[in-house]
Amino acid sequence: MASQVSMGATLQCSFGAAPSSLVVLPKNKVLAEGPPAANIMDHIPLVNIMPFGMCSAPSNPTVAAATTAALGVLTPMPCVPATASPWTPGAPTATIANMPALDNTSKCLCNWGGAVSIVMPATTKTMIP
Repeated sequence: MASQVSMGATLQCSFGAAPSSLVVLPKNKVLAEGPPAANIMDHIPLVNIMPFGMCSAPSNPTVAAATTAALGVLTPMPCVPATASPWTPGAPTATIANMPALDNTSKCLCNWGGAVSIVMPATTKTMIP
């Protein structure tokens, strides 16, 4: 059984150097154990998904340019998330603001090739069947 994700959940990108926190604005008017509950549309870079420290994705243009300047030595650059598509798959049995609720098994893909996953959902009791 999956857990509902809410504001303050800990996220990690496969190409990021540090964890980040999910920001959920209270626009959906649904709370989960106190903070606002998330749905799959809470994927907007620098609004919902904050940077992961340094990015080491070779397909990231800033990383590619820095790596080229360093004569081919992989050179991480500051992360700016590029999550254009919603979290998948979400919870098909529960909706928040007419969209699937975000559960802790969902992933969000970055345009540079990273996969953002939920390390800690910020809820401990709210389960989604």
